[in-house]
Parts: sequence; structure tokens; C-alpha cells
Amino acid sequence: MRRRYGRPSEWRHRWGHSLRVRLITVFVLLALAMTAVFLGGMQHAFSSGWRDAARPIVTDYMDRLAADLGTPPDVERAKALVTRLPISIRIEGPVVNWDSHPDRRRYGFGPRGDWLSRTTADGHRITFGLGTLPWQREPQGIGWMTLALLLGLIVLAYAYVRRLLRPLDDIRAGAERFGRGAFDAPIPLRRRDELGDLAARINTMARDIQGMLDAKRALLLALSHELRSPLTRARLNAELLPATPEGATERAALLRDLAEMRDLISDLLESERLASPHAALHREPVDLAVLVREVAGELDGGERVVIDLPVDLPPLSLDRSRIRLLVRNLLDNAMRHGTEGPQPPHLTLRRAGQGVELEVRDFGPGVDAAQLDRLTEPFYRTDSARQRATGGVGLGMYLCRLVAEAHGGRLSVRNASPGLAVTAVLA
Repeated sequence: MRRRYGRPSEWRHRWGHSLRVRLITVFVLLALAMTAVFLGGMQHAFSSGWRDAARPIVTDYMDRLAADLGTPPDVERAKALVTRLPISIRIEGPVVNWDSHPDRRRYGFGPRGDWLSRTTADGHRITFGLGTLPWQREPQGIGWMTLALLLGLIVLAYAYVRRLLRPLDDIRAGAERFGRGAFDAPIPLRRRDELGDLAARINTMARDIQGMLDAKRALLLALSHELRSPLTRARLNAELLPATPEGATERAALLRDLAEMRDLISDLLESERLASPHAALHREPVDLAVLVREVAGELDGGERVVIDLPVDLPPLSLDRSRIRLLVRNLLDNAMRHGTEGPQPPHLTLRRAGQGVELEVRDFGPGVDAAQLDRLTEPFYRTDSARQRATGGVGLGMYLCRLVAEAHGGRLSVRNASPGLAVTAVLA
């Protein structure tokens, strides 16, 4: 299940992320386009009609300003007006020549500025125009305020779109959980829209998959239990057969096959129990050094195994029967595949933080590097292991991995050159 849903979780993450970026980009571009259209329309409306509407008022106001300046125009009064109002004044004549903004080249709003100019009785020409506006006196402040406003709008847009797309994050996280086989936490339904409907459908799919897996596990457990009784009777009947020289070979082969079927059923039952997310461990203080020696002594040829144990290893809280299964499978695998090696298998125990690290190494031909990652898969055997002489159906390493993971650890496999080294870390 993990391999099946691993890659889809990656493209779900990439798809959700790119969709989020695209929606944010579209939202910002749409806002900028609407702002540009609004400003352009307002500018066109004002530029086409405001002059005709404002001209009578401005003309009357200019007459009053020119009258206030007097004849000849008083420069002090002109300075006071420029200081008080955002206007500019130029005075040209036979007596007074003064300019409030000498750096300006043009005054007024018309083609020549004639409707904002006045001529006094003594021949002076007074021209009015716009002065220094507030945003022209403090351009940096206005610019920073505009930039801050724009950034604030972008942040608000991102927060809004992020809130809209939050269900995508829930769907991605839920797909990853379901891919790992964790169906206990469904995807939360935050909204009643298309994304909420999608999350509900994925939850339904997850429940269906969990139901199929539970049904498969229940069927396998039931079959395994039901097969134990006829196998026991068949083995008992085979052992009761007369031990004649003519049938000794067939009798031994029959007993061996029945024993293999019994072990296969036991391994299937144990793998299903350990693969369950609620696998129960019967932990108790276990002297791992003593247990390792016991298991090695029970195996044919186990006395040849070189055992390296620490002298002060304290008892650990472990499931004794499952750890016996782990050690037996690792040693059996090393002895079967390392028979042609120059040295017998080595078993080493080392401290690993609060736990222990158990390593079993053989000195055989090893395994192709491309097959290392698949050795702990159920029912997987290398090409060299598909022979009746070496036995097994590919559940031994799988069971070892499940036992290590059930104890909060892990199982790793590497080529030791020569041979294969399997390391189990138990927490």
C-alpha cells in the first residue's frame, strides 16, 4: 500500500502548490487590471469635462486674487498667497518683476495659460498656476505609503486565497496518511463546496480500502486457523505409518513437507498480527544475551555461529516470543546462504542509545545491490534463493522487519563484502 500511494502523494503536493500560486497570481493581476481600468476611466472623464465646469469658478477666483495684489502688484501679498495656498504667481511689468517658482517654465492650464492671466491698469501681467502640492513636498513618504499599501493588499490577497485552498492541504495530508495505511483519521470537511465534496469522496474511498484490507486479513487468518487442524492430523497419521525400509524416504519427505506447511501457516498468522496497526506486544524484561545463545543452540549448526555480546547489557523490555522469531530467522537465513563462505556467521550485539542493535552477518556471495531494498518485502526471494534446497517462501526477512518495527525500531540490509549484514535496532 505504501508503494502504491507514494508517488500520487508527491504529485498531489506539487499540483496543490502550483494551483495555489496560480490562483494568487491571477488574483493579484486581476486586482491590478481593475485598478488600472478604474484610474484610466476616471482620468479620461475628468480630463474631458472638468475644465469647462470649473472655468467660471476659477476665473472669478483669479479676479479676486489679482484685486488683492493691488496696483502695482504687492510682492509681499503675493508671497503670503503662495505660502497660504498651493498656487504659483508670476508678475511681469514695468515696475515689478517677480516669480514665486523661477524653475517653472509654464504657468496656467490652457495652451498658453491665458485664462489664468490678468493684466492690471498699470500694465503688469499676473499669471497664476499650481504651486507645490503636499505629495510633491514629501515624495518619499507618499511613495513608501503607496508601497506599504500595495504590499498589504498582496498579503491580504494571499491570506484569503490561502484560506480558500486550505482543504487542499488537508487532502494532501490525508492522502499521505492513507498511503501509509493509517485510516483512523479521515480528512476534515471544512466547507460544502467542490473541495469539500472531493474530501468526502476520498474519505469514502479510504473506508472502502480499509474494509477490503480488513476482509483480506480476516480471510487469511480464518484460512490459516482452519488449515492447522487437518495439517496436524495429516502429520500425526504420517508419523503412525509403519517405519519400513521401503517407505522410509517417502515418509521423511512427507513429514518434511508437512512441517514446511505448518511453518508457512504460522508465519502467515504472525505476519498478519504484526502488520496490524494495533499489534499487541507482551513486553517483559528479557536478557537478550541469554536468549541469543538459546536460539543459536536450538538450530542445526548453531554452535558454529560466532557470537559477540557486551558484558554489561541490562535486561530490556521486549516481547520474548517475537524476539526469538527475529533471531531464529536471521540466523537461519545467514546459515543457509553463507554455507560456502570462508567463515561461519557472526552475531553482534551493541548498545544503541536506550535500546540495542543486533547484527547478523554471513560470509556468502551476498545479494545484488538492486535487490537489497526488496529483501524485506513479503514473499520476495532473490533468484539464488528460489531453490528447494535453501527453502523458504520469502516471509522470514519480512517477519524480521515487522518485529523490529513493532518494537519501535527498524531493520536494514547491506552488502558486507563478502556476505550480507542484517541489522535490527530495537528500542
